[in-house]
Amino acid sequence: MEPTGKVLVIDHEKCTGCRLCEIVCSVFHDGVSNAIRSRIKIMKWEAEGLYIPMSCQQCQDAPCKIICPVKAISRDENLNRVVVDQSKCIGCRSCVSVCPFGAMNFNVIDRKVFKCDLCDGDPQCVRFCEVKAVDYVDADRVSTIKKKTAAEKISAARKEAIALEAELR
Repeated sequence: MEPTGKVLVIDHEKCTGCRLCEIVCSVFHDGVSNAIRSRIKIMKWEAEGLYIPMSCQQCQDAPCKIICPVKAISRDENLNRVVVDQSKCIGCRSCVSVCPFGAMNFNVIDRKVFKCDLCDGDPQCVRFCEVKAVDYVDADRVSTIKKKTAAEKISAARKEAIALEAELR
């Protein structure tokens, strides 16, 4: 199987903070509706109305993989993801402390770490996000998507500036 090179892309501007992605994730992986057991987390700033889904970025040189003393974390090249071998994990949480995105989690019941595994190539958070704040796309498309978004913002800002300038005349 050829590596898919797909990644989760999160558009925090679309996120409504409903947390459905967290619930779907925990049910899919653990059979329970419990946001604490989710692999995707919604960071909320209620006063500002800001909601930011956070998930593993599947880093190429993953700090979690590098620091794991028992080599329980490896890269699955087929799905281009970083995975945790639960049978090797000793629950030391070294990976939790080095993850720059806070994407490594610790299950206090199993005493093991867990993280996003892209649902074996069919991320449930993507399937169930009604506002499409989470998407699963080819990695080479991410740059194009970001360029398009930035260009749209610049265009809108320019139009707004022209309109304001016209008002001042």
